[in-house]
Amino acid sequence: MPLNTPGYRMALMLGTASLLVLNTWSAALAAEEAGIIAQSVDYFPDQIGNEWRYRGQITEGPLQTIEHKFFSNVSSVAGTKALKGMTVTVYHDSNPGNHGPSDSFYRRDSVGIVYYGSEPGTPFEKELVPYQIVRFPMKVSSSFAQFNRTGVNFGADLDQDGVDEKADAQGDSTIVGRESVTVPAGTFKDAVKVEARMFMQIHLSGTKKTAVGTDVMTAWFVKGVGLVKYVERQELSPLEDRGVVTDIMEELESYEIKPPKASLGGRESSPESLFADHTGHDELGQVLFTSGFRSDSGEAMASKRLAAD
Repeated sequence: MPLNTPGYRMALMLGTASLLVLNTWSAALAAEEAGIIAQSVDYFPDQIGNEWRYRGQITEGPLQTIEHKFFSNVSSVAGTKALKGMTVTVYHDSNPGNHGPSDSFYRRDSVGIVYYGSEPGTPFEKELVPYQIVRFPMKVSSSFAQFNRTGVNFGADLDQDGVDEKADAQGDSTIVGRESVTVPAGTFKDAVKVEARMFMQIHLSGTKKTAVGTDVMTAWFVKGVGLVKYVERQELSPLEDRGVVTDIMEELESYEIKPPKASLGGRESSPESLFADHTGHDELGQVLFTSGFRSDSGEAMASKRLAAD
C-alpha cells in the first residue's frame, strides 16, 4: 500500500490510537497495582453550595457511667476567606459531634489538603495548625506524620491549680484501603478508608502527674460524594479515680453536590479543601480528618469537653 494513501493514513491513525489506549490502560493498571488511588482529589468535592446531612450518635462518660446521645449535623461549603496569607475554603457545620455550630478552614492543592483550624477553636488547636491531613495521590497502606509538638498549651486546668496544663501531641494518618460501606444515604462501593490517630501526654502542673489521651478516627470517603461516615474513639486516662471514654459516629443521610467548575486540566479553579466538621471538632482530637474525616475527620485538638470534666 502506498504510504500517501488515505487507507495508509487511516491505518496509521488507528494504530496510534490503539497504542495510546493500551498505554493509558497500562498506566492505570500500574497505578492500581501500586496501590495508588486515581483521581484522589475527586473524593473531596468542595464546590461552594455543597451540602451533606448526617445523623450522629455519642456514647460517653467515665468508665463507670455511660450516656447515649443522638444528634444531627448539616455540613456545607460556605465560601472562601483569607487566613494567614492564604485563601482557604470555609466549611460550616450546624452541630458537629453535638457541639453546636462551627466553621472549619482547609486548603487543597496538588500535594494534598491542609487544615487551618476552626472557629470557635481552642488554644491547643491554635498551636498545632496548620498541618496536612491528606496527601495526594492517596496510596493504600501509606502513612505520614501530621504533627509532632511538645510543650503545647492544652488550654485547660485539669488539676485545678490555677495553671493551664502543657501537652505533647503526635498525629498520623493512614490510607487503610477501599471497601463497601452502607449508610442511610445508600451503599457505596470502593469507599476509601482513612484512619487518623493522635497520642497526647498532658503534664499536670500541680500534681506533676501525666495523663494520657488518645483519639482514633476512621472515616470513609466516596468519589464524587465526600465523607459518608466516620467513627471516633477518644480516651483519657484516669486523673483521680476515673477515666473518660467517648465514642462518636456520624453517617450520611443525604447530600447535594454542585457541578464542578471547569478549568485547565479539569481541576477546580478555586482553592480547595476537605470535610468540614470532623477535623474541626472541639474534642480531644481533630486528627484526620477529621470532620467529619471530617472524623471525624476529624478529622485535632483540645477538648472543651475535657476542660469541663
